[in-house]
Amino acid sequence: MMFMVIHQASELWMKLCLHELTAAMHEIGNGKLGAAFKMLSRVSRIQGQLRQSWSVLSTMTPADYLAFRDDLGESSGFQSFQYRAIEYALGNKNAALAEVHRKNPRRYEALQAVLHAPSFYDLCLRHLASRGFELPEACLERDWSQPYVPNAAVEAAWAEVYAGTGEHWELYELAEKLVDIEQEFSMWRFSHMKTVERIIGYRQGTGGTSGVAFLEKALKLRFFPEVWTVRSELTGA
Repeated sequence: MMFMVIHQASELWMKLCLHELTAAMHEIGNGKLGAAFKMLSRVSRIQGQLRQSWSVLSTMTPADYLAFRDDLGESSGFQSFQYRAIEYALGNKNAALAEVHRKNPRRYEALQAVLHAPSFYDLCLRHLASRGFELPEACLERDWSQPYVPNAAVEAAWAEVYAGTGEHWELYELAEKLVDIEQEFSMWRFSHMKTVERIIGYRQGTGGTSGVAFLEKALKLRFFPEVWTVRSELTGA
């Protein structure tokens, strides 16, 4: 019962997260940062709710889980359509991850649409360019289905934003919203990984993944790389 309720409740939270994230992307695409900020704050709070769910699930012992694990068959959180849509929207553009949904045309086509559209970060970089920052064309017009590649010019632009917060306050706040979202996502992934490790150890996951090893690898992914790397380059006034 606990296992089912937590996963069903998580899907509801992810539905709201995707709704708010999509709305925020629309506002940023139209140059309206102020309207997007409240939505992004809400996304971060929703992520906190998702992270908290793992603390409840972690009360499940290995014996509890093994009592019904075989009944799950090949079912796995890896198959969550909404989770995949959120990751694609944030920028984890890995086409292979959508293949599990190919047998469901409606979901597969929806994921393909998100995969081939600009990510949240892509839209942020376009807005950064619209404010007069010189960014390479390769960052602004590219194959959106491919993973974003960090660029020194983008890091330099964020460095200028952080160095002049008074002049670039909206962009500074946008950068911090990006950090909030990625930090919450990383903490959610970490809680997921530790809960799985606590319950099943390093055995293979039900969806065919390598279980904890797969989740550990996911911890290294970055959605918004330059807003993190720029911190090592900033200097005092």
